[in-house]
Amino acid sequence: MHKIVVLGAGMVGSAMAIDLAKTSKVTVCDRNRQSLEEIKSRCNTLETQLLDVSDLDTLKATIKDFDLVICAVPGFLGYQTLKSIIETGKNVVDISFFPENALDLHELAQKMKVTAIVDCGVAPGMSNFVLGYYNEQLQIHFFECLVGGLPKVKKWPFNYKAPFSPVDVIEEYTRPARYVENGEIVTKPALSDTEYINFDRVGTLESFNSDGLRSIIYTMPHIKNMKEKTLRYPGHVELIKALRDSGFFSQEAMVFKGQTLTPLDFTTGILVKEWKLGATEEEFTVMRISVRGINKQGKEETIVYDLYDEYNVQTQTSSMARTTGYTATAAAGLLLKGLFTAQGVFPPELVGKHPNCFNFVLQHLEERGVVYHKTQTTA
Repeated sequence: MHKIVVLGAGMVGSAMAIDLAKTSKVTVCDRNRQSLEEIKSRCNTLETQLLDVSDLDTLKATIKDFDLVICAVPGFLGYQTLKSIIETGKNVVDISFFPENALDLHELAQKMKVTAIVDCGVAPGMSNFVLGYYNEQLQIHFFECLVGGLPKVKKWPFNYKAPFSPVDVIEEYTRPARYVENGEIVTKPALSDTEYINFDRVGTLESFNSDGLRSIIYTMPHIKNMKEKTLRYPGHVELIKALRDSGFFSQEAMVFKGQTLTPLDFTTGILVKEWKLGATEEEFTVMRISVRGINKQGKEETIVYDLYDEYNVQTQTSSMARTTGYTATAAAGLLLKGLFTAQGVFPPELVGKHPNCFNFVLQHLEERGVVYHKTQTTA
């Protein structure tokens, strides 16, 4: 039986650990004792261990006896944690979505004979798998990913709940958004180019630019038009713009009644309560991946993958944890079964290019009720 260690016992880390424990011996590590106790109560076959991943020597000592590492730490810890895992010579699947470029670790991973699959969630993640697969079938000239996780019940004024820290959401709202237009990288403010789009089972949502293309800007430079947009209920964007443009997201320290703080700290403190998704609060994930290109017969093809996934009442697992976590556990399966053995750092588009890998991931997700509906049209 394979021995797997999951770093991070948060919402997604827990879902992955419980899923992997069906077929492997799994240990979950986290610095938060309460989080470890909660996951143990949900799955008593799991082993748990207190660990602060910022203590790099202890991290390396902890993971050295495992066959595979799953990294689900906060983004600000992600790059250094991944680097340490690679230095220990361990294969890894990473969903920590750090701001640094994971491809900078490619040579190190090759030197250490390690396979690292990074950005392996829903988007980035599954969207990249789809793009990588069809990049082998078509001369692609257009790629778009629309994605959002939303509560089923709208609560005024934001109509939004987050299964993770508000500071991570605010980062998405403030980081400049890069997309590719006519072969050129274009940078615009996040929250720009709002459009209204209708989705079955959901209705009208608003989309806006966000910086979600990540690795494919570098791995797929031949595709002339690529963008990723985030989805929210209508009206959300204007409220966020008002907060942003009024300075509520500023990281510049200020003194208020003798206390030094940043507006971002204050705003985050307020929004933690307003945006906190309850442990059993129903939410859903909606995503539409669109690819257009010329097929081998010289005709234009459009392929669309639509996803609608809900909170699972039986397992009490959020949709965001399911869609993100089960994509990562599918990648773990690829490594454990020897279906993907190349050494280095690989975002999912460089894994999904192999049909056996792409089909394995789709089947793995479908077995867990995460179903992508494909439509294909030829002009």
